[in-house]
Amino acid sequence: MRSLLALVTASACLCLAGPAVAQPVGQFPFALTREGQMLGGVEGEVAFFKGLAYAAAPVGPLRWRPPQVTPESSEMRTAYEYAAPCLQPSLSGAREDCLTLNVFRPFGVDGPLPVMVFIHDGGFVSGTANDPLFDGARLAQAGLIVVTVNYRLGVLGWLTHPALSEGGSGNYGLMDQIAALHWVHDNIAAFGGDARNVTLFGSGAGATSIALLMLCGEARELFEKAILQSLPGRVRLRSRQEAEAWGLQFVATLGQDGADLRTIAAARLLAAESKLLAKSPHGFAPAIDGSLVTEDIAAGFAAGHQSRIPLIVGSNDDETGFDSEPEIAEAMASSGAAPEQLYPDLTRPSDLAARFYTDKVFSEPVRLLARLHAAIGAPTYRYRFAYVPEARRANPEGGHGRELQFIFGAEGVPGAGILSRRDREVASRVRGYWINFAKSGDPNGPDLPRWDAAAGSDRLLLIANDHIASGDDPFAERLDRLADESKK
Repeated sequence: MRSLLALVTASACLCLAGPAVAQPVGQFPFALTREGQMLGGVEGEVAFFKGLAYAAAPVGPLRWRPPQVTPESSEMRTAYEYAAPCLQPSLSGAREDCLTLNVFRPFGVDGPLPVMVFIHDGGFVSGTANDPLFDGARLAQAGLIVVTVNYRLGVLGWLTHPALSEGGSGNYGLMDQIAALHWVHDNIAAFGGDARNVTLFGSGAGATSIALLMLCGEARELFEKAILQSLPGRVRLRSRQEAEAWGLQFVATLGQDGADLRTIAAARLLAAESKLLAKSPHGFAPAIDGSLVTEDIAAGFAAGHQSRIPLIVGSNDDETGFDSEPEIAEAMASSGAAPEQLYPDLTRPSDLAARFYTDKVFSEPVRLLARLHAAIGAPTYRYRFAYVPEARRANPEGGHGRELQFIFGAEGVPGAGILSRRDREVASRVRGYWINFAKSGDPNGPDLPRWDAAAGSDRLLLIANDHIASGDDPFAERLDRLADESKK
């Protein structure tokens, strides 16, 4: 089925022939994909298509199986509203039938346009692409197609168990992301996008997913650039044996040994998941399966196994969040270094713990991956986001994911307050870097401070309260000490 984008009135006759075009002949954006005729909406200068299925509903016999293609259709469907988020304990209205994505594009602009695909955070157990914080309109206004993706979470996305071994067990969430990228490759021209100019970006679990996709042969030809935000690059993935042991523990908690796991009510799965997550918040996450995932991220980058593509990689100056206390305690307990020697100017235990956690889990591993990627000859740009919105400077605690509001330009929605004039200026510049990179693989532009590549040096872009500038990493010495400790 040939892809087509047209703008039509709701009552117009739809004549679908000829090459892909984008002509404003009415008020409703219309896209023809293999799954059907999609009628979107318009807000301001941006057209949107929400809740588009990129794979069949993973329910019943398709639960814990690789995503299956949706049937081809000629039916017309409206795409005005977000579909349900993926099932998770803490979000009402979430469902198993959730393999959907959302598309934002400039209204009435001809393509082919660069494409940015966003993979959300949430520790692999929570979150949704439907969050108002991730509205792609501001990015799309700059002449981009923005796609935000939902993927299976928690026990439904990452359960490894011997009874589920057919078709591959575990890492279903990663399979979903690959399926979404195939959908983008096959259908994005219908929305005016360029399938040969796709940039992946995401924070936390989203960045971890993208790094794994950079190491995955099945995804290698599906994107051309990547932006890794707040990536815990030295994280050790579970082995298949460890993942199966956790899966057996889940089934024991469920109390359903010998039962068909695909027939159990979702509410019971979530109840058992919540019990296990209270013991270990990282139990449901990607694992080394020998197929999609064959090695830890740092090891794969050190071996040069990642895609040789342009990369932005960075982190926040403070990576703590409202739910990061267990991770902070784990980082402190597992360290052989004395944090107070690294940070003699910090006297409050909470400040010391936050700084040590940020550097050990994020800052130093991000620097490592930037060095390793630059070493294979790929364009690499490193940053540290230290800007605090003016209204929060009296109480600046917690910075994980803070840069997302600046990139998406969201205001007045949950998790994003109203920005000041100075905040908006900084947001415009940060968003400009991301947009330029998506278009060309180079974040630099005529109206932005120069961002030096990280090749052969510790150069990075520091985004601070009082300036944005490239320079040598001022934390290099203490990061060196943390790097030495990681080798022990």
